[in-house]
Amino acid sequence: MKHFSGGSRPSRRAPSDWFTGTVWQDPIVEAPAPARLRALVVHFEPGARTNWHTHPLGQTLHVVAGSGRAQSEGGPIVALRPGDTLWIAPGERHWHGAGPETNMTHIAMQEALDGETVAWQEPVVDADYDP
Repeated sequence: MKHFSGGSRPSRRAPSDWFTGTVWQDPIVEAPAPARLRALVVHFEPGARTNWHTHPLGQTLHVVAGSGRAQSEGGPIVALRPGDTLWIAPGERHWHGAGPETNMTHIAMQEALDGETVAWQEPVVDADYDP
C-alpha cells in the first residue's frame, strides 16, 4: 500500500507540445506494472484544450467542475458539464477541453499498453474548436 497525502505532490503545467492554452495536471495514480491504470485531475482554463490524440486502450473522462467540450474526429462537438462521463474507445481520435469562456476540470482515466497511454497529434485549430 502506498499513501499520498492530499497536496503532497505538486501540480504540473501540461506541456505546450500537447495542449493549447493553460492546463494544469494533478496526479491521482500511475500504478506500477502489471497494473496499467493512469489517472489525473486536469484543470483547463477558458479556451484551453488538448491536441488531437488517441489512447491505445481507450479513455474515460469524468467532469467535476465548469463546462467544456469534446469531439471525436468527424463527429459533433459534445458539451460537457459537471457529472458527465465520457468514454472514448481505443484508437478513437479526439480532443477535449474547456469552453471558450469557462474553466473545466475533469478526471482522466486510461490504461497503459506497453507503457504508453496516449499518442499525441497536431493541435486543434480555432476553427474546429469554436466553429
